[in-house]
Amino acid sequence: MRAQPALLAVPATLTAACLSVMAGWQRGGFLAERVLWIAVGVVLVVAAHLLPALIRAHGWRIRLVGMLLWIGCMAATCYGHAVFFLLAQKHAGEVRAAAVPAATTTGRNPAVIAADRAAIVSRLARVTERRCAEPCPSLRIERVTLAARLDAIDAEAIEAKRQEVAQDRADAARGAAVADPVTGTLTAFGIQSGRVDLLAGLAFAGVLEAVACFCWLLALRPAESLEANTSAAVTPVTTLSHAMTKAPIERATHVELAVIEAADDVSRVTAEIAAGRLRATVTDIRKYLGCSQSRAAAVRKQIA
Repeated sequence: MRAQPALLAVPATLTAACLSVMAGWQRGGFLAERVLWIAVGVVLVVAAHLLPALIRAHGWRIRLVGMLLWIGCMAATCYGHAVFFLLAQKHAGEVRAAAVPAATTTGRNPAVIAADRAAIVSRLARVTERRCAEPCPSLRIERVTLAARLDAIDAEAIEAKRQEVAQDRADAARGAAVADPVTGTLTAFGIQSGRVDLLAGLAFAGVLEAVACFCWLLALRPAESLEANTSAAVTPVTTLSHAMTKAPIERATHVELAVIEAADDVSRVTAEIAAGRLRATVTDIRKYLGCSQSRAAAVRKQIA
């Protein structure tokens, strides 16, 4: 494992696993259900992150099956992470809405006030139409009383209306606090807030999973190609140095023998690979021939 890519791959996988843990805990009801949801989510996360690196060295059939499994794991993992993001956004909106001051309402319902006012207006109209042949103090008193009650009812109705407006304003403020600020901005372009939240959650989950998969590909990259290139670059210099230090006759003899031995090794290794008993890797070739790493790299290069 290479240390530098692993420094980013491990935190990315741990973060994705924590998201799966939270999503599984929120989606389950009973404790056993939550534990199983968490286990499924963590397995899918690890599989989605490591499958590309694990199937790279195999044949195309294994890679095809692994790619199909990887697509399924990625889809399930992104879905689970989107569930977490949506629930987290909902909880954050509830916290913001709870911080909005609530408007308290006192007094009677506006409908009740309107009914009382209608009754008083009706009584005042009847009293106003009554006539007396002589001065009637009781009639005047009743008129004044009804007029005063009508004024009081009007004042109560105005206060009820003011409280109703304040309540509507507080409800609107709580509704605005529940929505994410960025989501609220995007809704001005005609996009539904729920769709924006879902797309944002899927985008965050997809980016996180892609970063983790790519970093694990780099961290678990085989070192055979680098070793082969290094050994191949050193081999001609070593041969040249030996050739320059030997006598002409000895040099020709050693070169001829080396060519014959190399051809024999190449033919043996090629036959074993064709029979399926040997893999075309530097490590397996070195074990089969019992030679050095550089010699195995040179044989592998000739076969390639």
